[in-house]
Amino acid sequence: MGFGAEAVDYQEAWDEQRRVHAARFADEVPDTVILLEHPPVYTAGRRTENSERPLDGTPVIDVDRGGKITWHGPGQLVGYPIQKLPRPVDVVAHVRRLEEALIRTCAEFGLETTRVEGRSGVWVLGDPVEQRPALGGLSLDFDPRLQDEEFDPRLNGPEYAPSNAGQRREDRKIAAIGIRVAKGVTMHGFALNVNPDNKWFDRIIPCGIRDAGVASLAGELGRDVTIEEVLPVVERHLTDILENAELKPRVIEKASA
Repeated sequence: MGFGAEAVDYQEAWDEQRRVHAARFADEVPDTVILLEHPPVYTAGRRTENSERPLDGTPVIDVDRGGKITWHGPGQLVGYPIQKLPRPVDVVAHVRRLEEALIRTCAEFGLETTRVEGRSGVWVLGDPVEQRPALGGLSLDFDPRLQDEEFDPRLNGPEYAPSNAGQRREDRKIAAIGIRVAKGVTMHGFALNVNPDNKWFDRIIPCGIRDAGVASLAGELGRDVTIEEVLPVVERHLTDILENAELKPRVIEKASA
């Protein structure tokens, strides 16, 4: 829809999603993926808690997707696949397909990424815990994020900022995924950090995760990477995976007597 100077306002893109979603449900259009960049905006999924929102009163748009709070903005490639799935819908399989397309994209640029069990999205794995540098001179046994339920990285400076997870050699998310399925048709989708200013994530608890951070392709590769470079690669892998996927309804296990 638009990139760079033509970045698309979030509300405008959301309205377009709903328009295409209705058309796809009615079989008036084929499966469609909307690709774009947004101006800076925080969006909160249905499970977002107040303790994860910006402390400074920065506006947040509450949306109807799954997941928690995240940021969208310049340098981030956002994709909204609007695809009809067989019922009963297998949401997890859809998420895995999106992850796979992004994992392949990162690999093509020379970055190894993976999934983390229990956490959606695409991740750059950190060092084993025992090999990571100590925080503030304390051993990891005293990492307050793990010991103190009230600990808030938003109040504790760059040492604990999500954008500095790479320096701490922790796990860090390079692509977030949050979707909604209505009437058997998907909405919302993924956000791949290409070369954004990841400090935007430091005002929130990204995806509600306190013990990991965020990454970008440019930051991990140590060189400039642009949306223009990444866009055709993402398109190719999305097309390959989504067009060739063998869509199956979710298996319903019958309870034994």
